[in-house]
Amino acid sequence: MAAAIDGVLPEHLQELVKNSKVLVVGAGGIGCEVLKNLVLSGFVNIEIIDLDTIDLSNLNRQFLFHREHVGKSKAKVARESALSFNPDAKITAYHDSVTSTDYGVNFFKKFDVVLSALDNRAARNHVNRMCLNADVPLIESGTSGYNGQVELIKRGLTQCYECTPKAKQRTFPGCTIRNTPSEPIHCIVWAKHLFNQLFGESVEDEDISPDAADPEAQEGDAEGTEIPAGDGAGDGKEKSASESANGNVVRINTRQWAKDCNYDASKLFNKFFFEDINYLLRMSNLWKSRKAPVPVQWDTLLPKGIPDGDSLPEFARQFHKVWSVEECAQIFSNSLRQLSNDFLKLDNNDSLVWDKDDQAAMDFVAACANVRSHIFNIERKSRFEIKSMAGNIIPAIATTNAITAGISVLRAFSVLEGKFDQCKAVYARLRLNPRNQFLVPDKFFPEPNPNCYVCASDPAITLRIDTKRVHIKEFRDEVLIKTLNMVNPDVTLESTGSIIISSEEGETECNEQKLLSDMNIVDGVILKSDDFFQNYELSIIISHFDAERDDPLFEVIADKSQLQPKEEEEEKPEPSEKLVSRKRAANGNGESVEKCDDGPSTSKRSRPTEIEDDDDDDCLILEDPEDDVVEATDKLTVESPPKTATKRKPSDVVESDEITTILDSSDEEESRPTKCKRSRLEKSEGTGSIEIINID
Repeated sequence: MAAAIDGVLPEHLQELVKNSKVLVVGAGGIGCEVLKNLVLSGFVNIEIIDLDTIDLSNLNRQFLFHREHVGKSKAKVARESALSFNPDAKITAYHDSVTSTDYGVNFFKKFDVVLSALDNRAARNHVNRMCLNADVPLIESGTSGYNGQVELIKRGLTQCYECTPKAKQRTFPGCTIRNTPSEPIHCIVWAKHLFNQLFGESVEDEDISPDAADPEAQEGDAEGTEIPAGDGAGDGKEKSASESANGNVVRINTRQWAKDCNYDASKLFNKFFFEDINYLLRMSNLWKSRKAPVPVQWDTLLPKGIPDGDSLPEFARQFHKVWSVEECAQIFSNSLRQLSNDFLKLDNNDSLVWDKDDQAAMDFVAACANVRSHIFNIERKSRFEIKSMAGNIIPAIATTNAITAGISVLRAFSVLEGKFDQCKAVYARLRLNPRNQFLVPDKFFPEPNPNCYVCASDPAITLRIDTKRVHIKEFRDEVLIKTLNMVNPDVTLESTGSIIISSEEGETECNEQKLLSDMNIVDGVILKSDDFFQNYELSIIISHFDAERDDPLFEVIADKSQLQPKEEEEEKPEPSEKLVSRKRAANGNGESVEKCDDGPSTSKRSRPTEIEDDDDDDCLILEDPEDDVVEATDKLTVESPPKTATKRKPSDVVESDEITTILDSSDEEESRPTKCKRSRLEKSEGTGSIEIINID
């Protein structure tokens, strides 16, 4: 271990490293590199936490793991591997979620520095709040393909992780997914919803059948015949009907119908790609300004049927090839057979979970998405492309992870020495910027946002919400927990002190099915929300509005003067230097309101559909691309997340200390010096052509 040799590190720093206690959150692509760097730098008191297990796809870059470790805890295996570098190190591993109540503020207070190597927004928000409350420096890092970033989050000195807005995740109205797709991603989302309807956890908002309640379709067919909502193919929950002995009509949902017909590939194919499409064609108003879809039939594509045998055809293994429609039909049949066999082996209440690394599940989604794309005259994609788009992901780059992790540990040295002025954010870029810099440092610390609803002295938000349609349970789950990232919130009416939501189990269960308006939560009311676990208080000002169909039922308005990112733009001449100090993530959630946080709207209650966040550390969500440019807008809004279950990804990198110093050449635009102090916690208690590297 070179760092233990006298003279490699300054004597005082060597002593600080030896006696410090460090927490690493995340043992994935960056986490493995960070842990290795810490151990080889002489850190001996390390704790690491990660809920994830090792997947085969992790092995190409998470070098602490090997094939025999697949399926085991990342944190525990990382510990075992790191001990081989220094058996004297004291490494404690937790195979657990960092958001668990076992890891509260007191847990974080025992560390000198926390290094975050997380891959999802909700967990980052939580760690941000824990470190703020514990007053422990947090070194936040993340990568997105070839881009990376490292930044310090320190109470009262820098912005917190939630001080600046995140770019909104892309959402799609349910009727677009079900009736009028126009992009490959629409068909991919539809295919994933079809998987869930047949084999997964079925969600009402993920109905894949034509939506007869679509306002655009209400004019009826060419003869003026009205299309009845919920009739035939238009009701995904009612595939077919039969008459019982007493004369009543018995409706059969899609999953039950598929079971009853023995998962016959030809019948299912014709239902989804012929009958449902013909039903859509009856909604003639949809096709006045669009090209009408062209249904496809099983017997037309495969007049001779599917060849016998369970083995996959050779073309099914050509992941970069764009399959023909006939090939997609064959893959549909093969994957359907395998998935149905797996599904029928489960207990009655169990279901399959879609995983991009599951061969049959991925084949099924790719085949269905491409057939639907063909029907709607949309460009088909290769299986490889669909796999990336299915989770809005891009491949992780091992070298970017290594660079980012190395800078994180250099920053940890500066934190231990108290040299916070040497800990400004740094961004790694794929190409040299106009000043020939690959690692682009920030010139100043971005000042804390006085209106941040996390670290401001008196945080408050305005919540635009349809109080006549949202129930108390939805308010707690969708707004407080999913969007505002609380863990165990308590909510009271400011005017009366009445308890609306309690973190004590069962205390306010009787309120859950009541509408907000039934609890006198109407326009102008102020709610006080308190999360004891996070030591976090927030005032919520209610602003009622009547949500239209397919509109989100709520949006968070943090502050009119805050910045909101534009949609992703093409790279500017100096993208990596302009406003880098203000380009990070925002108030609000996930994967992702994955969903991305996430489901399409139905005729009963409409919410946008988002692409799901993928949990696997194999890939990283493009949730806050660093090349975006931010501008001042009237308000910061966070759209309501759709109601689907979500899996779970990240963010972005050096001039340094006595060990390595990168001289920044100067930014075009200077940030203002820090002026704000965060007081909420105290209140709650009572030059050249290439960058130059100087090595001392």
